[in-house]
Amino acid sequence: MHVAIALIKAGQRVATIDLDNKQKTLTHYVDNRRDWARETSQELGIPTHMCFETLGGRGSEVETLGRSALAEIVERLSRSHDFVVIDCPGHDTYLTSFTHSLANTLITPLNDSFLDFDVLGTVDPSDFRVTGISHYSSMVETARRERSGHDQPAFEWVVLRNRLSMLGSRNKRLVGEALSELSKTLNFRLVDGLAERVIFREFYPRGLTALDDISQLAPAARPTMSHVTARLEMERLMTAIMLGHLVARPAEPSDASRDAA
Repeated sequence: MHVAIALIKAGQRVATIDLDNKQKTLTHYVDNRRDWARETSQELGIPTHMCFETLGGRGSEVETLGRSALAEIVERLSRSHDFVVIDCPGHDTYLTSFTHSLANTLITPLNDSFLDFDVLGTVDPSDFRVTGISHYSSMVETARRERSGHDQPAFEWVVLRNRLSMLGSRNKRLVGEALSELSKTLNFRLVDGLAERVIFREFYPRGLTALDDISQLAPAARPTMSHVTARLEMERLMTAIMLGHLVARPAEPSDASRDAA
């Protein structure tokens, strides 16, 4: 959601697709943003959004129809938008692997712990050295081969260390070392994502992001250090995933913003 809104604020035409049609977190986020814009009579950039409903039933024929329908939607949206941002479910489905093969840029958020590292690779419990790759990494490798088989350029894979602790710790160092080692095997770029901040949780009910003006969060609100830092983190993230040149810098800050900074 933050990536989509950052692109919209940079003047890009953005469409979003939610493939997790059970949890629908992205869909609810966009709905919350639309409702908040209506309630406050504010002009909030809202992506063209759809929640992709999978076809009922099982079997190769259903999967073929599902892949064909999704490919058609992505192609149609690509003709009228500059970016299509797709949110995949946390579990493996036939559409998840197919969507990976469509991507130009694949962003994999990973909470900074060995519990979440397990979806990418395995480690030796005695010294935390990487011993192999896991199911998700295997799926990404399969998607890469599919693109190669269709003479398509390889996608850019970015693994994003999310919910980073703002304090140094042994776990943070060990996870970082293991990810760095694994990146050489799987050919992904490792970047620091967003820190664990309460303010990110406060954005969701109103559909807002760190890129939005603080006055849109609440009437007469003043920017806090947490909000200013979250915005800077997001700008750094867009640069790390090579989209920073598209993100428009905010106008000259107000006195309140200067005070908070």
